Amino acid sequence: MERTAEFAINDGVLALSGPYLVSSVSDIEHGIYAVEGPVSKIDLSDVSEIDTVGAWIACDLAKEHEAEIVGASERAQRLMDAVCGHETDTEVSSPREPLGQRVYHSFSQKVYNARHGARGVIGFLGALILAAGSVIRHPSRFRGKALVRQLELVGVKALPIVGLMSFLIGIVIAQQGAVQLQQFGAETLTVNLVGRITLRELGVLMTAIMVAGRSGSAFAAQLGTMKLTEEVDAMRTIGIAPMEALVIPRILAAILMMPLLGFYASVMAIIGGAVVSDLMLGIPFWNFLQRIQEVVPPYDLYVGMIKAPVFGLIVALAGCYNGMQVEGDSEQVGSRTTMAVVTGIFAVIVLDAFFAVFFTRVGWA
Repeated sequence: MERTAEFAINDGVLALSGPYLVSSVSDIEHGIYAVEGPVSKIDLSDVSEIDTVGAWIACDLAKEHEAEIVGASERAQRLMDAVCGHETDTEVSSPREPLGQRVYHSFSQKVYNARHGARGVIGFLGALILAAGSVIRHPSRFRGKALVRQLELVGVKALPIVGLMSFLIGIVIAQQGAVQLQQFGAETLTVNLVGRITLRELGVLMTAIMVAGRSGSAFAAQLGTMKLTEEVDAMRTIGIAPMEALVIPRILAAILMMPLLGFYASVMAIIGGAVVSDLMLGIPFWNFLQRIQEVVPPYDLYVGMIKAPVFGLIVALAGCYNGMQVEGDSEQVGSRTTMAVVTGIFAVIVLDAFFAVFFTRVGWA
């Protein structure tokens, strides 16, 4: 039976005995550090075997009790010289670069990551175009049921939240606009304000932001989870292209439903403005709607409907791309889902600014 490390104290001498190895000192470690009373010497004469852990314990005890180590064998002395000689009370901390250098390195890393991400998005878009071409050449491979399911998830189930959000936005625009316009005696222009800003800008833009937070995040989370559970690899193994089965239906659903959701959001915002105008300004509800037809030019509606499918493509592309990039562990699903929402909303706002400049240049201002 293997001996265990032991200790005893007598007349100020702490005598250690037995093997002081990493495998045998765990049972006596707490007891030996609980020794009370003056200790002048630590005797290692009866220590049969010792390693660096035992040597470190002997050195630590000697330091704690300010005692002298006696009876050490040649091996024990050599180990204690190596272990005890490297003890230091100096606080150890990693060198810290100057603030300017840290900012520069952080910015450089972000630029490099953005470059890498841009290349990945372009490659993903190319793979999507190739998959779309393959589906066009072989229509039987198109997943019609998957598309219908995504149309329901992206469009039909989003109607309540999009409608409520747009209705409230219409109320806010009409109320705040009326308060400001009343200072100039032009409160009747609230109709123009609500109609043009909702049909041209806010209806589609707020819908795209809502779809990015709702459907774009869902795309990333669903595809990311499938990547982690190796469902995507299993699909490739049995001859099913993930781009055709998973990505194309989601992107088509977002492209097709965004114009409908955008128009629906604009209508709900106008209704919200009409309700406020009826209550605050004395403009009858139906007169408000009739006035909308007179003051809002048709190209405002065209502008919104042209932007809608582009926004849908961007949001779905961000969600699917980030979902297909998940690898490693479940933490990646959360980070990629967040990235899908942030990049989707950012890209939509940037594109909306470009569209605003473009349509102004062509005379649709």
